[in-house]
Amino acid sequence: MDFMMPLKNMGVDTNLLDALHDLLDFSDEQNQASHQAPSRQYVREAKAMSATPADVKETPNAFIFVIDVPGLKSDQIKVQLEDDNVLVVCGERKREKERDQGVKYLRMERRLGKYLKKFVLPENADTEKISAEYQDGVLTVLVDKKSPPEPKKRKTVEVRVVSSQGGQGGQLGLEGQSGGQGVQGGFLGGEGCERKQEGGQDGNSHI
Repeated sequence: MDFMMPLKNMGVDTNLLDALHDLLDFSDEQNQASHQAPSRQYVREAKAMSATPADVKETPNAFIFVIDVPGLKSDQIKVQLEDDNVLVVCGERKREKERDQGVKYLRMERRLGKYLKKFVLPENADTEKISAEYQDGVLTVLVDKKSPPEPKKRKTVEVRVVSSQGGQGGQLGLEGQSGGQGVQGGFLGGEGCERKQEGGQDGNSHI
């Protein structure tokens, strides 16, 4: 909380501040639905997101999210998936009360509180293949990409050759070669020769 820090620097008992902090959180959750203004929880999450630095990188095969969460243990970090495509990274660094028994803070500048980051994953992100690693205060989340769809293969359609009516065509060919019309043509040719001979006899007599 913003007004907690000056109180801590003034030497106010930290146990009292923690109790006040929890009390305000509890009362805010009860009255959250009755207020139209942004709730305290919403404001805290917005501040936590702005105070949590992150880098997002893309490779040919994956998306990589690198988030700074110093001071947290691995079991204090949660990596979740919401609404099927929202990657949520959260954690909270609390003061170790056991070590602070009888301790009075003269200065408190190290960050305490909630870490939060949300990322909307693209459509080609494979939400079934997500892994996370934590080292030296840096969380790295790897989200694989979906395999690109295979190009559709061209379908070859076989063209079937359909023959014409072969039986009738053969018969027609035979009739053209040795049918009645061919014989008649021969007779016509003979008559023409006979007429030519008669014409020749007429010519000789005139001469």
